[in-house]
Amino acid sequence: MKLMPAGDRFVPLRKGKVLMANTNPKINVRQTAIADVLIIEPKVFGDQRGWFTESFNAQDFARATSLNTSFVQDNHSFSKQWTLRGLHYQIQHPQGKLVRVIAGSVFDVAVDLRRDSTTFGQWIGEELSAENRKQLWIPPGFAHGFLVLSQSAEFLYKTTDYYDPGSEVCLQWCDPTVAISWPIPSGEEALLNSKDVLGLSWKQIPKF
Repeated sequence: MKLMPAGDRFVPLRKGKVLMANTNPKINVRQTAIADVLIIEPKVFGDQRGWFTESFNAQDFARATSLNTSFVQDNHSFSKQWTLRGLHYQIQHPQGKLVRVIAGSVFDVAVDLRRDSTTFGQWIGEELSAENRKQLWIPPGFAHGFLVLSQSAEFLYKTTDYYDPGSEVCLQWCDPTVAISWPIPSGEEALLNSKDVLGLSWKQIPKF
């Protein structure tokens, strides 16, 4: 049987056993332009049957990111093309989020709301898809949102605190101060719910 994990060579030992030829960790972690926002890439192991990956392993995540955090809630959404959800955060019970896509693709955005940060007011955007299997770690203190690029998308995210509707805030997705470059084609419009339509401006929202 020929094993073809992404980016690695495997050396066969005895029947039924394999050994990784290098010492790369189970997950790769890369910083974005906002250093605390991380791209997480779990390794994928494939053969003629298909593929396997550990989408989350608490020990490996802690070891690779040096973060001491725990997740208490998992959320799962389905959205149609050009749906835009966000930009959301909780001011009283801030949430760290580990987000990924299991069907389709999205443009995922995080905005730094931490006053003591060197990247205060800046945003980062990353395409997440079922194909690239990237995950994004967004620490507490950020507003978060995404735009669906494919015909539809299923979006999963783990959070470090429970949903608290009483402390939820929505930053307006098209605020001119933040000036996010959403990849919406000419002639298309973002699909928003009533809450997101009424999002607050950068000047109005509470910061951390």
